[in-house]
Amino acid sequence: MRKTVLTLIAASTAIAGIPALAQSPRSIAAPPPPPPPATSMQPPKAAPDMQSVLDALASLGGKPIETLTPAEARMQPSAADGAKAAMRKKGMSTAPDSSVTTRDLPYGSDPKQFARIYKPAGAPAGGKPMPVIVYYHGGGWVIADVDTYDAAPRAMSKALNAIVVSVEYRHSPEFKFPAQHDDAAAAYRWTLYNAASWGGDPARIATVGESAGGNLAVATAIYARDNGLTVPRHIVSVYPIANSSMTLPSRRDSANAKPLNTAMLPWFGYYYQTSKADAQDPRLNLVAANLRGLPPTTIINAQIDPLRSDGETLAAAMRAAGDKVEQKTFPGVTHEFFGMAKVVNGAKQANDLAVARLKTAFEAPATRR
Repeated sequence: MRKTVLTLIAASTAIAGIPALAQSPRSIAAPPPPPPPATSMQPPKAAPDMQSVLDALASLGGKPIETLTPAEARMQPSAADGAKAAMRKKGMSTAPDSSVTTRDLPYGSDPKQFARIYKPAGAPAGGKPMPVIVYYHGGGWVIADVDTYDAAPRAMSKALNAIVVSVEYRHSPEFKFPAQHDDAAAAYRWTLYNAASWGGDPARIATVGESAGGNLAVATAIYARDNGLTVPRHIVSVYPIANSSMTLPSRRDSANAKPLNTAMLPWFGYYYQTSKADAQDPRLNLVAANLRGLPPTTIINAQIDPLRSDGETLAAAMRAAGDKVEQKTFPGVTHEFFGMAKVVNGAKQANDLAVARLKTAFEAPATRR
């Protein structure tokens, strides 16, 4: 196992397949890099409920992200918009669940440095302190925000009777790597300091994230370990960016998947990296990081996703480091499925798994690290 992991790490060339290109300027109007060669490989077939969301998303008329500038990409319909369109087609309400309240609070001076605090509406003032989840959204560190990724943190707050801190962070290319990781760490430290004032228990804290945020959930736990902070009791990393090799199986078999395809990966990297050297930074290429002594971790992947192998190889690397890891790849679903529990059965199953593992972690006696 260890030999296999080291081989995978040695195969790394550039995070998420960044070609040997000069990196972009900081302008959101900077034109995109040349796309990688096209492939005719077709992805596995989606489950019917997942396909209904993909069809709904296609009906919204979005353009291929890899052909756009960041400014244009940020205006495109998201997978969350596709899920809402599928819900409306079924006659379902798309209004946010009012049993969970939110408020936005700054953790830094930049307008993007804020967090949305989710809290069960019925939580009594002065009641037993609630567990705390620090959640990081996806979007390749270039697009999307806490509005796009509302479904999962809202659902977790309700299911776990927990405070969920959904972190907004500065985006690339305006702010290049490692700005997003710096913000993720700063927001985690800020949450530890302030959680008690919100009715939370900072000793019962976890990190959760999707895609780029799945990377941040792990990277922030590493930061906490290395800087003497309270380490999360559990990590839930959903289809994380974690491995820089372009020879991973999912890069090929899901090259033409939707809503994330392999061609989009170098597009993101082109905008968030300052130089090619960033690709080998262990905060991005997590399989090369020091993973020893991390908390129990649940890694969730989608079958039809160019990032599937990232999660699978990260799990192998964490096990080789002695960590307790559970990794599950859900069949028939795509990248971004995790926030679609109301219309995609695989998403509900994945949400249930995450909630169950977090609940166990929060209920366990505190241990010293």
